[in-house]
Amino acid sequence: MPPPATAAELSARLRLPPGFQVEVYTKEVPNARAMALSDKGTLFVGSRKEGKVYAVVDADGDMRADRVHVLAEGLTMPVGVDLHGGDLYVSAVDRIVRLDDIEAHLDDPPAPVVVSAAFPSDLHHGWKFIRFGPDGLLYVPVGAPCNLCLKEDPRYASIMRMKPDGSELEVYAHGVRNTVGFDWHPQTGALWFTDNGRDWLGDDGPGDELNHASEKGQHFGYPFCHAGAIADPEYGAQRGCSEFRPPTQVLGPHVASLGMRFYTGDQFPERYRGAIFIAEHGSWNRAQPLGYRLSVVTLGPDGSARDYRPFAEGWLEANGAWGRPVDVLVHPDGSLLISDDRAGWIYRVRYQGE
Repeated sequence: MPPPATAAELSARLRLPPGFQVEVYTKEVPNARAMALSDKGTLFVGSRKEGKVYAVVDADGDMRADRVHVLAEGLTMPVGVDLHGGDLYVSAVDRIVRLDDIEAHLDDPPAPVVVSAAFPSDLHHGWKFIRFGPDGLLYVPVGAPCNLCLKEDPRYASIMRMKPDGSELEVYAHGVRNTVGFDWHPQTGALWFTDNGRDWLGDDGPGDELNHASEKGQHFGYPFCHAGAIADPEYGAQRGCSEFRPPTQVLGPHVASLGMRFYTGDQFPERYRGAIFIAEHGSWNRAQPLGYRLSVVTLGPDGSARDYRPFAEGWLEANGAWGRPVDVLVHPDGSLLISDDRAGWIYRVRYQGE
């Protein structure tokens, strides 16, 4: 199914709440995955299948990309990108690499420097979303190298963190099957993350998870318990669901929830302030495909989930999917950027009033 050919066709095929408009920021980022935005407005984008890292530049400030630079290539699934002290950090399965003083070298990027090579080399769930937390540490997940397994190595099925130089690597959260998106609550500073549920228990379960880690060392259930209440047929007898921290919100079954961000802008209406936008990449083996959309979870004052519903839909059509949302990012002007690895596009969603 080809993507829309014109702006009018894009607006007609993607459905958003009244008052919202979707535009194309760039069509020139093949297999666009995770995103990071610099203070100067350069958008850095990783990829999975391409092995490349990109810099997208809007030189004239019109919210349309003018140039796309290839900063690195030949890396193994360089999905994750984030900035620290002017340097660009990139995940590459078994290692984290760094491109120094990157915005001064968009036309002549430096060779990647290895920061840490302390991660497993498994390709299954080996691609990594990475981000620096408010504590100044780099958070790096390690997915389970399987659909379902229990490994003695504590790195698997975890979220780890380390100092910017790669030292003091430790496990922060356990029992996390495969997270490809996380963010920190803008008021409490606590870590929130999506987690992909296991396969082959049926089309309608278990659901993916939106989790909240209130402190270091918590266990979120995998492989013993799924979606907070479903005991695994193979491992569930070893440890009960009551032993683990339950999800804040059970998401759709097999929707492949990836990137997530708290909405911290002021452009969108009040009901979206502090809400969580989640890119649901879409199911791969469900009889009736599900996902391929951007969803939103609104929270109550106590941090509980009040509502979970689709926000943007239309990438999945009767003849198949022409796009698959991967990551979301709040632009300083309050609009929302969305990456799409199938179309190779970055979208911008803005609110222009009802």
